[in-house]
Amino acid sequence: MSGLTLHVRTLYANVYLLNSPAGRLLVDAGGPLHAPLFARLLHAFRPDALLVTHAHLDHLGGAFLAARLGLPVLAHPLEIPRLTGRETDLSYPAGRPGVARALFGAAPKVPAGAVSAVQEGDHVLGWEVLHLPGHTAGQIGLWRDGHLIAGDAVLAGPDGAHLPKPKYNADHAQALATLKRIAGLDTRVVWPGHGGPLTPAQVRARAVRDDPQTPS
Repeated sequence: MSGLTLHVRTLYANVYLLNSPAGRLLVDAGGPLHAPLFARLLHAFRPDALLVTHAHLDHLGGAFLAARLGLPVLAHPLEIPRLTGRETDLSYPAGRPGVARALFGAAPKVPAGAVSAVQEGDHVLGWEVLHLPGHTAGQIGLWRDGHLIAGDAVLAGPDGAHLPKPKYNADHAQALATLKRIAGLDTRVVWPGHGGPLTPAQVRARAVRDDPQTPS
């Protein structure tokens, strides 16, 4: 990636620091308990904007701090109601909606005026926005020069690529379709929401394994 540097910090979920001639972009904001670490990251990196891939607590925890600094907070329109606290539905803890509402209720919110909507095909500081639904309806990723920042559309583990468990996805069939789409992209590296970077071969292998139409 000419003129671009990419670094990762793990604040429960991965936080990506993207620096290019177009500007400095942070992707995701860690969990609420990591907000002090995220605050230090904001002051050290000095981003031009924060993009939240999806509005789960482990990815939006420090977003309110970016808003307090006057930074644009970017998210898909379907994720903005959770980001701002207007909605508190969540697919986890599975079967415990009361816990989800309590967790969201305790988390600091991002003021609606601080959030801007981005959608498939938009460009943010040199990166193209891709809509990667399934884990949540409005999950997005970023694409540039064969590098995909995928949010929780795919995760990394000791055995390679995998999906979040069905009970943690808003629409698991859609999550499978998104994984298949990612496998079909001309990627060089896939950067997941949790775990280390994945090769295209690892993602393709998982997509084939999880495809319900693949003979067993």
